[in-house]
Amino acid sequence: MIYLPAEWHHQSAVQLTWPHSGTDWDELLDKVEECYYRLAREISLRELLLIVAPNVTEVQNCLESGLYGRIPEDERISPDSLLHRICYFSCDTNDTWARDHAFLTCLDDADPSRRILMDFRFNGWGMKFAANFDNQINSHLSQSGLLDGVYLDCRDFVLEGGSIESDGKGTILTTSSCLLAPNRNEPLDKKGIEQSLHNMLNAKRILWLEHGFLAGDDTDGHIDTLARFCNAHTIAYVECNDPDDEHYEELNLMKKELESFCTFDGKPYHLVALPLPTAIYDDDGNRLPATYANFLIMNDAVLCPTYNQPENDALAIKALSEVFTDREVVGVDCTVLVHQHGSLHCSTMQYPD
Repeated sequence: MIYLPAEWHHQSAVQLTWPHSGTDWDELLDKVEECYYRLAREISLRELLLIVAPNVTEVQNCLESGLYGRIPEDERISPDSLLHRICYFSCDTNDTWARDHAFLTCLDDADPSRRILMDFRFNGWGMKFAANFDNQINSHLSQSGLLDGVYLDCRDFVLEGGSIESDGKGTILTTSSCLLAPNRNEPLDKKGIEQSLHNMLNAKRILWLEHGFLAGDDTDGHIDTLARFCNAHTIAYVECNDPDDEHYEELNLMKKELESFCTFDGKPYHLVALPLPTAIYDDDGNRLPATYANFLIMNDAVLCPTYNQPENDALAIKALSEVFTDREVVGVDCTVLVHQHGSLHCSTMQYPD
């Protein structure tokens, strides 16, 4: 029987879809390339890294040169990592958010070596943004033979990787605001969505959050910005303690919902609070959706987004270090990423081994 593994399941690789001048990153390209370079370094030091880009030669030259000298020598990717742990795939892309356009990989408990590469439809978060190229990346990758797995066309159903969390045991954690949002899967209602997740992912139960939001979010409330499984009995969540903050009421209602949820054996989840970053604004004064919940669990590390806020950054890293005692928690400055309304987890997709 197939199942969607938890993020902490052993991984074979992590995907990045590289920014370029043809994306909305054009005006911030130098800064976002530096962020992606550091993500590439931290990933390739530990696991195989798959980079998808229209011009892979250009990306390879950037990585080998330390972005043509912009990255200090002691922070550059080592030649061994470049040679042995980074592979490239060339195809057209609209944007960089691999979490939402990349495969969701299921496993088969009857055959541990079998991987099912599930290609769900990505439509730019409810047709807000162009996604014609991004929605074809998976089929191109499958045809290339680069990935080990059985391709499964699920493009009659819209499902973004950032919209669901799995505990690997049949529990899916999600938000009503996203999965029931317009231009996703109408006319399916909540019951219809649950049945679809049961049929496709063998989900045994769905935990729906009805509350929680981040100002500036354009995904309709992806769960990976709000609350995350750390293990089968632990959920890390974004906490707001400032009554004057616009998030205070909704995030506290979300906390109460999380407190009401139970594990399969009927016990309350152990909840781990992550601080809400101090507000970050764009040039027009709009608040951006910075969140420490957007971390990536890897085999031997957790990559945690930071926002050049020493106190909050340290609190988030400390909280995650106390949960992931078997992994190194590494901060990566992702301040630039929130200027396109995403962060670290949104930029990556893991492939289970």
